Amino acid sequence: MLLKNKTAIVTGANRGIGKAILEVFAHNGADIFACVRQETAEFIETTKILADEASVAIVPVYFDLTCAEQISSAIKQIISYKKKVDILVNNAGIATGSFFQMTSMNNLKQVFEINFFSQILFSQGISRYMSRFKSGSIINIASTAGLIADAGTIGYGASKAALILATKTMATELGDVNIRVNAIAPSITKTDMFNQMEEKARNRLIEASALKRPAESVEIANVALFLASDLSSYITGQVLRVDGGLAK
Repeated sequence: MLLKNKTAIVTGANRGIGKAILEVFAHNGADIFACVRQETAEFIETTKILADEASVAIVPVYFDLTCAEQISSAIKQIISYKKKVDILVNNAGIATGSFFQMTSMNNLKQVFEINFFSQILFSQGISRYMSRFKSGSIINIASTAGLIADAGTIGYGASKAALILATKTMATELGDVNIRVNAIAPSITKTDMFNQMEEKARNRLIEASALKRPAESVEIANVALFLASDLSSYITGQVLRVDGGLAK
């Protein structure tokens, strides 16, 4: 129960790493604002069952990361509950792959809009609210693609590299109000994105790791739990690679 009496916000909470973080945080006692793009009967049922199992409160929040107005409304909705927000996990994002010379500017702008600009806008609003309480932990889900210059990652990798730099800048600026900011950089992880990857590229990353296997979503979620909890109270401005010993 590392997060008992804490309140967390998790974006992209309906699948993959985000869903695993939602489950791990709930089972460790956190009340959660579970943010997804749109309402579905399946997501509502999932959150109700999980809330009952873990004896926590889970509040669904719906907004599209490509719409600044919806992001602003979501921030206002969360603040209206007048609960102290202890944790923000910026997990939502998209993955694309294309070679540099073949990447359209529209595609590049879309990737940055979702993976970077929207994350910053949402974090600005939530961090201002967290600052009132002089404490908090912000966790940005980045990627080893933001650290390693693999072919075909010009858009996705650059957006995650920008998020990594922003993480360090945010940590420097928010330290005065005791808000810690860290990033997690997973490598190949079993999610929908895993299934969308070209098999050859996927296998190359697996073989390049010391453990010779992809990560399970819960293994990333457990690192997020560590960074969200008081166990990491003196860690900020860091990028934790969760890559199975990737030799790059």
